[in-house]
Amino acid sequence: MTMTEPSRQSLAELAQVIRSKNAGPTQLTIDVFLRDAQAYALAARSPALSCAAVAARYGLAEHQVQRHLLAGIQAIKYVLPRAVVAGSPGDGDVYGAQQHGPMLDIVP
Repeated sequence: MTMTEPSRQSLAELAQVIRSKNAGPTQLTIDVFLRDAQAYALAARSPALSCAAVAARYGLAEHQVQRHLLAGIQAIKYVLPRAVVAGSPGDGDVYGAQQHGPMLDIVP
């Protein structure tokens, strides 16, 4: 069995954990904890994980997405607005826990 070259792996393969959650009723955070320093470096410099690219995946403007590089814990945190206020009519994910799905197949 051979390992896939890190540069060809999806974010889901490079990360130990990818999760989303509410950051108050109007914002979501998406946390990406990479498996090692090499995976973190690849993800941190990837245009596919820029604010513009993540905004496009979520149908947002680039200025609506914040990205925080956390090298000390090999993580990237994104903050973006929720489509609807948590718990209001039309909200299909009151905790924001299922909103990381569009990130999984990104290839950095």
